[in-house]
Amino acid sequence: MSARTARTPRTLLTAVAALALLGAGPALASPSAVSAADATAWDTDRAAAAYAANPAAVTASGSENGGTAPGLAFDGNGATRWSSDFADGAWIRLDLGTTLRVDRVVLDWEAAYGKRYVLEVSGNGSDWTPFYTETAGTGGSVTAHTYPQEVTGRYVRLRGLERATPYGYSLYSFKVYGGEPAPAATVRSNLALNHPAYTNYYQHAGNSPAFVTDGGHPADLKADATRWSSDWNADRWVAVDLGAASVIDTVELYWEAAYAVDYRLQVSDDNRTWRTVYQPSAAEVAARRANVKSPAEATGVHDSVRLPQPATGRYVRMLGTERRSFYNPAPATAHFGYSLYEFEVWGTGGSARAAYPAVPGEQQGTYRTTFFDDFTTASLDRSKWRVVRTGTEMGSVNGEAQAYVDSTDTVRTENGALVLRAGYCKGCTRAGGGTYDFTSGRVDTHTRFDFTYGRVSARMKLPVGDGFWPAFWLLGSDVDDPSVSWPASGETDIMENIGYADWTSSALHGPGYSADGNIGARQTYPNGGRADDWHTYAVEWTPTAMRFQVDGRLVQETTRNVLESTRGQWVYGHDQYVILDLALGGAYPAGWNHVTTPYWGLPQPSVDRIAGGGVRAEVDWVRVEQKG
Repeated sequence: MSARTARTPRTLLTAVAALALLGAGPALASPSAVSAADATAWDTDRAAAAYAANPAAVTASGSENGGTAPGLAFDGNGATRWSSDFADGAWIRLDLGTTLRVDRVVLDWEAAYGKRYVLEVSGNGSDWTPFYTETAGTGGSVTAHTYPQEVTGRYVRLRGLERATPYGYSLYSFKVYGGEPAPAATVRSNLALNHPAYTNYYQHAGNSPAFVTDGGHPADLKADATRWSSDWNADRWVAVDLGAASVIDTVELYWEAAYAVDYRLQVSDDNRTWRTVYQPSAAEVAARRANVKSPAEATGVHDSVRLPQPATGRYVRMLGTERRSFYNPAPATAHFGYSLYEFEVWGTGGSARAAYPAVPGEQQGTYRTTFFDDFTTASLDRSKWRVVRTGTEMGSVNGEAQAYVDSTDTVRTENGALVLRAGYCKGCTRAGGGTYDFTSGRVDTHTRFDFTYGRVSARMKLPVGDGFWPAFWLLGSDVDDPSVSWPASGETDIMENIGYADWTSSALHGPGYSADGNIGARQTYPNGGRADDWHTYAVEWTPTAMRFQVDGRLVQETTRNVLESTRGQWVYGHDQYVILDLALGGAYPAGWNHVTTPYWGLPQPSVDRIAGGGVRAEVDWVRVEQKG
């Protein structure tokens, strides 16, 4: 489906060729100082290594036959496989031989895959903790990242819940990646190794902060290897928990090409109050700023920062304040996020007991109504709703043709319903410095009712016709904060329709899953139902999941666990607000109807209908229920 806010540029996926780090000062080491062995000494499949060392490390509930034994999922041969006995509850487990912090598990399924299954970790082989639960598996290759969960143990198990076929579970490979957390040190060591790392925002699941402490980096600081990559904002940080108070003398930062021009190194005792212990000199910043190269020419850099004096603290972070520039294309400069392969913290102290905090669980209590409007008042209740205007509360987005205006022609109550109505007048409307041929209506609850978690529903009747784009959705209340913006704010599309009579869509947008890459689903009305009939659209938003419904029928369920493990950051733990609008044309409709004239996504018959005054979305009521 499509984002309802401004689009965001794509990331710099790879980085390329060399920048010497800058003159005098405590930060000084070049990429050439990195051993070539470092390029292969980390990020190995620990499951394969454990099996090679001890084939008895792999056990299973059973096998289909002697040619599909459990060890064949760990032998490094993509043509061999384990196939279980034909039971939904079949399992396979591995003894890693040592305790690891697991950062991801990769499953390569044969045609007989798991529809529902769970990945679990254990310290003793008896007590198991789940870290990835799949409820709608589709086979293929699945990478389950563990961040931001604490997944530490010696044993890893896949336990089936439901097979997708009548056969057993069949895996070509079962890979486990991670490393041993650095213990407390009385001699100078890298205290950050395989320790928990955090950030305010990251690009997607494959570039989470967990990778900055996984123990390695490519020798050329160029390859698309394991790394943290922020979203596209200068106000981003990454931090490491050393586990206990430590004395720190050196920080090693191995940057990909998208490095920080200016940054601060800071320490903290409580992960809240930070003390700056290093920042590059003005001369260093100026030299880094001047090194503007295209993505095809740019490469990473190694900052070896010997602190002016040893610092004490449990937490260490890099706070970025200015990103590197690129010509892309020349002569304009482009900025990406920060991208860091490895964050080493050298000193004494620390503790292997450092752990990620528990992820939030479900809320307790029963639902109660905290917001309701059935639009029976003579005019819109502006204590509940804000009327949004193009050029004032928002700009033009997504190539849509309309200007939102505050008028009873576009927003009014009528016969106990909210009516959002489209209008047409060639060149008649000026808004935000532009001229528009169409007007329409948009309302939201921002600053009137912003809320976290709840069951949100509305009964609606939609216009049918190519390019008509009504929507009922939620947007993060911090979307207008320039240090956050979209999609880091989060967006929850409860219902979108682009003029087709038989279906609507739902979607989530956030870092790593926005715009056309959103997490979405289409639903088709059963029994010949149509969008221009009355239907109830809803989402249940909890700390652990988003569940979308149409007329009480579940049409999409996205759990926080699967979203963070496979796609990106869960950005739905803060206030959102309700939006109702009727857009015209633009990217989402055009992607389906392929119309380019007379307006993008809006053909002439639809224009004629708008000019005739009959295009409107109606809302019978809106309700928000919350627990507590």
